[in-house]
Parts: sequence; C-alpha cells; structure tokens
Amino acid sequence: MKNIVILISGRGSNMEAIVRAQIPGARIAAVIANRPDAAGLAFAAAHAIPAIVVDHKAYPSREAFDAALAESIDALAPDLVVLAGFMRVLTDGFVARYAGRLLNIHPSLLPSFPGLHTHQRALEAGVRVHGTTVHFVTPTLDCGPIVVQAVVPVLSGDDETTLSARVLVQEHRIYPQAVRWFVEDRLTLTDTGRVQVRGEAAGPAGWTVPPVEL
Repeated sequence: MKNIVILISGRGSNMEAIVRAQIPGARIAAVIANRPDAAGLAFAAAHAIPAIVVDHKAYPSREAFDAALAESIDALAPDLVVLAGFMRVLTDGFVARYAGRLLNIHPSLLPSFPGLHTHQRALEAGVRVHGTTVHFVTPTLDCGPIVVQAVVPVLSGDDETTLSARVLVQEHRIYPQAVRWFVEDRLTLTDTGRVQVRGEAAGPAGWTVPPVEL
C-alpha cells in the first residue's frame, strides 16, 4: 500500500477524480490545502480523508511556508505527493525533497504554454490542438519529465470556457492513470530524463491519448 498526499488550493476536481478512481494499492493519506476556504476540503472530509490546512498567509516567506508544508507532509510518510490545482510556486528545496515522487498536472501540451492562462494563450496562438500534461515536478516551472498527455481539438467556435472544459475532462482521465502507474511501480526515468512506463509503448514525450479527431 502506497501513501498518497494530495495538495489543493481550490475545489480540487482532479483530487476528486483520483479519490473516485479507487486505485488498488493506493491510500489517500490526506488532502492538504494552502487556503482554509478551499472547497475540496469538504469533499475530502466527506470521504473520511484527513483534511489539513497549512495557510500560506500565516508564514512570512515562501521558504517558511514550504518548510511547514513539508513538515505536515512528512508526518504522513508519503510515497507520492500529488499537486491537484495547488496554486503555489514551490521552492527548489521543497521540490528536491520530493524528487521523483512529486507529480503535477498542467492544462497544456507541455512544453507549450507553461504558466498561467494556458487556454486563452492557445486560442490566441491559433493552435489546432491543445490538451493537458502530467509530469514530474522539477525546480524549473512546468518543465519536468512528462508522464502522460491527452490531446483535444481546438474547435472553430471555442472560447476559453469551452476549451478549458474539454481539457478538464481529459485531466480527470489521465491523472488517476498516472497515479496508478506510480503505485504499480511502472514509472522509471531514463538516462535522458524521459519517463518510461513498463508495459506501455513509449513515445518521445509520454503517451498521447486519445487520438485527435478534427
């Protein structure tokens, strides 16, 4: 059984998807939020998952907050820490502490559109496809080794709302899958810094699912 700690800042819809997946061999040890009003805390409590608040506003610096957050996480003896809409930029020391066991999901096909406002930027760029990426976290923002990606078409009538909703459906599908692979000890990093999944056909940048239909 592997202990999973999930970090959220808001409603935590990806956290919900992971919990609802009931991944064999995974135990959700706690959900931790950096905001006391994070809606996802109520979902966690309703599912008998410890819901913890480490309020970033209570600390004088990013380093102090990260140290308090790490203390709460380490008390749970995690095998994996999952960022599920956790809207804090983590310090290099925090990332190094959980190297190889810290996952994030980003709403774009990395390395395109790192950072914020990804859907609007995709529309402004005129791309034909968009999507989402699960990756291991490294000190460089949104640049860690890719575990899995999902692609969606950008339709002619799309705005930021419709495109983000289409991407979110795929987020809820691939994030539990990535966590499942980790729990099953199927993820390895190659010497070139890429992720391979044992038992799956490897592509140069993870696994792209589903096929794009335009």
